[in-house]
Amino acid sequence: MKSFQIIAALMLVTVTMAYARNAYFVFTDNTDEFTIKLTNPTLIQHARDLIANRTQESRGIMGKIVRGDTWYNWEWSYYLDPTTISFFDMATEVCDASISYVENHLNEVGGALLPGNRWCPWQSHVVREI
Repeated sequence: MKSFQIIAALMLVTVTMAYARNAYFVFTDNTDEFTIKLTNPTLIQHARDLIANRTQESRGIMGKIVRGDTWYNWEWSYYLDPTTISFFDMATEVCDASISYVENHLNEVGGALLPGNRWCPWQSHVVREI
């Protein structure tokens, strides 16, 4: 019985530590809000610094669009692949589109609209951590 409790406790610690490596942030394009999952500690800190106004550099969010649902961004039919997310100051026009425009034209993403599924909404900025 004791060994079961120890194993269960170790599993809980492992799960808790794995969860702690992820952070979730909401960004806006000044019209809609969109939730992202960050897994890179440097990017997590950068997002927190943006929210706290400790920096104004690299405010925009970019990444690769994945079609489908995810629990933390349930409102939209797509999300950003956490392993592709980065922040930017300037980006090319070809990756700019609003959150709702992407939603309304999701079947065109990856072609003429947002080639390679790369998305960088120019007006994007982090507003809060959840």
